[in-house]
Amino acid sequence: MAATTEVLTPLSSEELRTMDAYWRACNYLSAGMIYLRANPLLREPLKPEHIKNRLLGHWGSDPGQSFVWVHMNRLIRKYDLTVMYISGPGHGAPATLANCYLEGYYSEIYPDKSRDEAGMLKFFRQFSFPGGIGSHCTPETPGSIHEGGELGYSISHAYGAAFDNPDLIVTVVVGDGEAETGPLATSWHSNKFLNPIRDGAVLPVLHLNGYKIANPTILARIPHEELDPLLMGYGHKAYFVEGDDPSAMHQKMASTLEQCILEIRSLQQHARSTGDTTRPRWPMIVLRSPKGWTGPKEVDGHKVEDFWRAHQVPVLDPATNKRSLKIVEDWMRSYKPEEPFRYAPHVCQPAREWRSAAQGARSAGLSQLCRQSEGTGSDLCSTDRRARALSRRGHAP
Repeated sequence: MAATTEVLTPLSSEELRTMDAYWRACNYLSAGMIYLRANPLLREPLKPEHIKNRLLGHWGSDPGQSFVWVHMNRLIRKYDLTVMYISGPGHGAPATLANCYLEGYYSEIYPDKSRDEAGMLKFFRQFSFPGGIGSHCTPETPGSIHEGGELGYSISHAYGAAFDNPDLIVTVVVGDGEAETGPLATSWHSNKFLNPIRDGAVLPVLHLNGYKIANPTILARIPHEELDPLLMGYGHKAYFVEGDDPSAMHQKMASTLEQCILEIRSLQQHARSTGDTTRPRWPMIVLRSPKGWTGPKEVDGHKVEDFWRAHQVPVLDPATNKRSLKIVEDWMRSYKPEEPFRYAPHVCQPAREWRSAAQGARSAGLSQLCRQSEGTGSDLCSTDRRARALSRRGHAP
């Protein structure tokens, strides 16, 4: 049977407020990278001339990826964890870049992309633009050290990072489209080679948002009573986090993710104190959230959120269509950018609050270390106590 969590409201009202504001800021930045070349904080009504001439990027997996990222940040700070984050759907580069920018690491590497309005505008304009950066996580992304490979290797690289690295926890987001590839389907069995005494741990997050680039995905379509024993056969104890209401999902994810981290620590402590190398049943999370979560629900009578149309650019013609322009403006304003971004020159107030609350010299959590894989890319890297993040790209989310 699927694992369940007992505590469903571990976040205080203040934690919930700041985490949700941070997540909304990430989603705002992700949409801004795809659409805006002017008016980055929407201080005036959105106009056609504020929209990029060519719209290119991947929106669908971004909200789910940032959701995992922000919740890992909380636990990194709470338990002083060393974490590597691997993004299977790394073609959703806006999520990786948004978190990197909010945490300040992007601006450290590229000072002209400063954490103020002028820097944000440059940050938006460079995305998917000649002379700028690609729509996927490219080598220019801070921490990206290698490009090569193909879709389906996120779990393989996660275990490669964990071997002989006993203090490391690798959180790997597996897209449900990526999960249909042969390399990924086989790599679930990598846990058979993990030694709980001398190796670190891998925490897979299977992100079921229902669709790949233009079709439904298999694992999102099989019933719960089949998926759970399938994952059990792979050697995992699956915890399910499912829904679309942000407040409820924040509490579910906080509770579930913390339980998984504590379970990993308990399994490792038992093995390391007794010398027992019996293979544990490692925890994992199944995150079921809508594709394009919090984005436009419908455009011109066609379903977008929770459908394949959210995969890339959900609204195609805002520069030439007044109705589409209104949809984009309403969507971006729904994140209430005036709240998290009102504290210039440091763009995001929740990020400042998280830093001030962190103990000692700890950073706010996951900074940036990027790994890619899709047709051309697969990265390997190391981590440090600042918990650098690792992102991987692929067509199927």
